[in-house]
Parts: sequence; C-alpha cells; structure tokens
Amino acid sequence: MMVIPAIDLLGGAAVRLKAGRRDDATVYSTAPWEVAAGFAAGGAACLHVVDLDGAFAGERRHVDLLRRIVECGVPVQVGGGLRRAADVDAVLDGGAALAVIGTLAARAPAEAERICRDHPGRVVVAVDARAGKVAVAGWTETSSIDALDLARRAEGWGAARILYTDVDRDGLGGGPAVDATARLARALAIPVIASGGIGRLADLRALRDAGVPMCVVGRALYDGAFTLAEALAC
Repeated sequence: MMVIPAIDLLGGAAVRLKAGRRDDATVYSTAPWEVAAGFAAGGAACLHVVDLDGAFAGERRHVDLLRRIVECGVPVQVGGGLRRAADVDAVLDGGAALAVIGTLAARAPAEAERICRDHPGRVVVAVDARAGKVAVAGWTETSSIDALDLARRAEGWGAARILYTDVDRDGLGGGPAVDATARLARALAIPVIASGGIGRLADLRALRDAGVPMCVVGRALYDGAFTLAEALAC
C-alpha cells in the first residue's frame, strides 16, 4: 500500500480539522514546508496537500506557500479551491505532480472532464462523501450526487485516481470506511485512495487486505499514533 502523508493548510499553518470543521482545527506547524521536507526525508513517495482556506473561499489562497512545499523532493498532489481550469493549470505549472478537484467535478462535470482530458494522468478527483452523498464547498454542503456515480463518471473522464473520503470520519481516528472504500476500489479500474479516520496501523492493514492500494494519513502521524516508517512497512 502507498501511504501518503497529508498536509492541510489553514492560515499559513499545517493543521488538522475534525470532520472537516473549520472551527475545530489543531495547529501542528507554522512552517509547513519543513513538515513536507520531513515526510520526504522519511521515505514518503507522495504528499497530499490541501489549501483549506482556498477550499472554504472557493479560490486559491496559499500560492507562494504551495510553491515552497512542492520543492520538497517528492511528488505532491495539491487540492483546495481549484474551481476553474485555470486553477488546475496554475497548480500543475507551479510544480505539483497532480491536481485534486472535488467541488468542480460535482458542480461542473463538463469542465472537469475537459480538465482530465487536457491533463492525462495528472488529475485526482476527490469524492468526499457524507452518508453516501458527495460533500462540496469545503465539505460545508452535501449534494444529492451519489459518491459511486461520481467516481464512475470521473474514471470515464480519464481521472488518474479517485480520492475517497468519509467526511464524518476525517481527523477523528476512529477507523476508515473500509467496506465502502473497498467497494469503490472493486468497481473501478483506476486506483482509489482511502482517506479519513485512519488512527492505527491496524487500519492500514485492514485497507490493504481489502484491496485498497493507497491511503492518505494525517492526524495519526502528527499525534504519534504511529510513525511514517511503521506505516510504510505495512
């Protein structure tokens, strides 16, 4: 399994939210580029970076900070506030290996499809789910779109990966949505990245054994539930 450390940016700091709530943030570092360098030195093959300010505002915010982070030496997938094709172009031109789109895919599928086809192999579609329905706008709204339906459409567009997050589990460490993520992985030919709720090494093993090839890990690494080396050894 590929373990992808997460760095969420809020107010210029590396933070973790609980269940996506902006008012429930824990600050871990005011130098996120150093966090990225540490993960890279620790053996991470990829990093997942989210501009939370951009996600909540609906437009990119931490442009200069992201530029510093993508210089860490390993591929970085960047999301948060990418609501237009020009935003994706800018992130990829700025050094990101992959761009992550979520709200755009749900609200403007035709544009999302064009973006995927314009950047083959470089677009991750985030399917953020609450009770099986897609959450948008920094998870502040829940749509009527079925998560599996969106993932299948994204695969048809040519998305490189699907990032599946159970919103209500994110940042809580109570365990990932193993069954739901595994069903999604079985339904698609492209890789599915699990996200949300991972708090123990046993969670990583459960996802691996269920056939999920990749996962994003955040709070568990920051709080010391396990080390990156231990996660990579799973």
